[in-house]
Amino acid sequence: MTARPTRRGTRRTDRGSASVELVVLVPALVLVLGLLVAGGRLWFARATVVEASESAARAASLARSAGEARDAGQRAGHRVLDTEGLRCAGVSVVLDVGAFGVPAGTPATVRSTVTCRVPFADLAIPGMPGSITVRSAGGAALDTYRARS
Repeated sequence: MTARPTRRGTRRTDRGSASVELVVLVPALVLVLGLLVAGGRLWFARATVVEASESAARAASLARSAGEARDAGQRAGHRVLDTEGLRCAGVSVVLDVGAFGVPAGTPATVRSTVTCRVPFADLAIPGMPGSITVRSAGGAALDTYRARS
């Protein structure tokens, strides 16, 4: 470390400046890292919930009755969330199977809505909410000419 003369002729050193830089930079880097992790978690949650809603609707559309469709769709939606490893603080898989009441020969669509509350409390980022709710809707057409019950 070199000393630099000042205007008054006294000498100052850069001693301790590295510690100050470290104290300022480390929290900023930890915050940026936490935001990256939160962004990745949110992106993964959205992609997984979209896939779950589409799978739930597709599984429900293959069933023969409204009751079977509701059960198959619920199982498919939960299976996708479990298989992908998404941790949700609360999960809801809701199916609209009213399309089974439409007569054969009339186009109809089964709809699903999957909701997942993604936790962020473990990241300890200042100002970040404890969780964010991610929701997606999916739909799948019933076979127009298949008998429905």
